[in-house]
Amino acid sequence: MATVTLRDIVKVYGDFVAIKGVDLDIDDGTFVVLVGPSGCGKSTILRMIAGLETISYGELKINDRLVNDLPSRERGIAMVFQSYALYPHMSVNGNLSFGLRITGVPKPEIERRRGDAARLLGLDPYLDRRPSQLSGGQRQRVAIGRAMVREPEVFLFDEPLSNLDAKLRTQTRLEIKRLQRQLGATVVFVTHDQVEAMTLADRIVVLQDGRVEQIGSPLDVFERPRNQFVAGFIGAPSMNFLDAVVGDSGTVTAGGLIVPIDAALYDLPPPGTPVVLGIRPEDVVPEGHGTRPALGVDFDAAVGLSEMLGNESLLFTELGGTEIVARMQHPRVVPPGEVVKFRLDGARAHLFDSESKTSIRR
Repeated sequence: MATVTLRDIVKVYGDFVAIKGVDLDIDDGTFVVLVGPSGCGKSTILRMIAGLETISYGELKINDRLVNDLPSRERGIAMVFQSYALYPHMSVNGNLSFGLRITGVPKPEIERRRGDAARLLGLDPYLDRRPSQLSGGQRQRVAIGRAMVREPEVFLFDEPLSNLDAKLRTQTRLEIKRLQRQLGATVVFVTHDQVEAMTLADRIVVLQDGRVEQIGSPLDVFERPRNQFVAGFIGAPSMNFLDAVVGDSGTVTAGGLIVPIDAALYDLPPPGTPVVLGIRPEDVVPEGHGTRPALGVDFDAAVGLSEMLGNESLLFTELGGTEIVARMQHPRVVPPGEVVKFRLDGARAHLFDSESKTSIRR
């Protein structure tokens, strides 16, 4: 497969700077997911790697070869689009082999590649069908197979699961990850869905406004967010944020509570300094649900709304006038207005500078 290197990549549209100096190293055989809100630039970066968008400034290398000015067909890449982009008048067989035929690949080689892709993706029963006769998941597998037969150095996926229903999204996500591991492929995958990012990626690239906010493993980005944006974007539901003030002896005051924290984890400013306390919903523990955190503080709060999700419930309440969300294991019906005792897990707290919004964790 291949390595992909972006150095100070900039994309300018007239007076608008869409991509603002992105640096990224993608190792051979790595599954990298670009994630971020709509308009953050993730698809633009993917299209620049593909050669579908020009690069205004910077260098793009695939296997240490500068490809800024190379056309897509010479970059050793294959792209899978959100819309599948299959030929509707061709069978699955035709869709898999057409690109190879027009580039002059010998017929025996076409047969080999097509057969390998069809077997790996479970497409053998559908080779004579047209796209209109296939389900969404089957069409997406054909699109992946069409990319596979090219035997590219890099696979590019542009939100390939967004047109599928929830069950098919989960199934196809597993198929893509299994396929990547079997092939040892280098993959760059774009999504706005952070669940896809967390489950698929070896490394996540979190983007905002054309800039890289953080690069790391899914666990690292989740457990050690670099700033408040990443902390709020990664995780569902989003992290709760409370205005807080640093106290004495390893505490912060937030929402009227004195919250004990593990002071050794932070570069704490002097007592009285404003900070932002972040706490994930699973770390606001309802009494009797989950393990009671040893380091923490209890509070009672009336539930305003609850959402039953089958294996868990989300409880919406308030702390110090700020709405927060708690995750309840072993869910039950919680009527609006019921007062529940919660324990906020101080050992799992995140602290951010109130001005720069960056984490103050060591």
